Amino acid sequence: LHGLSGTRLEKGDTIREPKLLDKKGGLLLYDIVIANPPFSLKSWGLETAQNDPFKRFRFGLPPKGYGDFAFVQHMIATLKPAGRAGVVLPHGILFRGGAEGRIRQGILEEDLLEAVIGLPSNLFYGAGIPACLFILNKNKPANRKGKVFFLYGARDFQEGKNQNKLRPQDIKKIVDAYRGYSTIEKYSRPVTLDEIRQNDYNLNIPRYVDITVKESHIDVQQTIDELAGLKKARAKEKKK
Repeated sequence: LHGLSGTRLEKGDTIREPKLLDKKGGLLLYDIVIANPPFSLKSWGLETAQNDPFKRFRFGLPPKGYGDFAFVQHMIATLKPAGRAGVVLPHGILFRGGAEGRIRQGILEEDLLEAVIGLPSNLFYGAGIPACLFILNKNKPANRKGKVFFLYGARDFQEGKNQNKLRPQDIKKIVDAYRGYSTIEKYSRPVTLDEIRQNDYNLNIPRYVDITVKESHIDVQQTIDELAGLKKARAKEKKK
């Protein structure tokens, strides 16, 4: 799988009946989890999750029509005490309220979320909408505790006919900014939990990173004069 040896593949349902279990029947725990769960899955297993034997949904049950935070909570439950996870998710999980807002609040208050990275649209098969990366860390470095790193990487990509692609330089730019915890204008910055609380735990990236593009200054009079000159030239050519 992606060139890694020792792969164990199991076909099943992660929420209703997880297959990766230890000898005692508990969830296998990992140092690192990477995942791309189905976006906003409708029938994700709410009926089973209400009596989950693995106690995975301690931050709350997601809505019946949006299974994103069910998968996120499963991944949190399968991390070792110093484990980390990188999860591809739709942007809706950043700002939807109700049950999802309460789950988001719980994850933030437990200081498990290390970074939110916005990606370009149309990167993944079958999903043209833009996605984001949730970087979870159960053992944040001291300088990252009580903060979430936000990065807006949606502008840097190679456009394709059917699908867009992150170029090596785009990936390097994201990785360098994340590793360096860098504040870069209109691109990235660390944000304190206090600021996120003031925004009611809304994680929408433009709330924290200014993504507006400055419009070039237009000299209105000069533009009018140019237009008048063009009209004269056109009239002259038409008469000719």
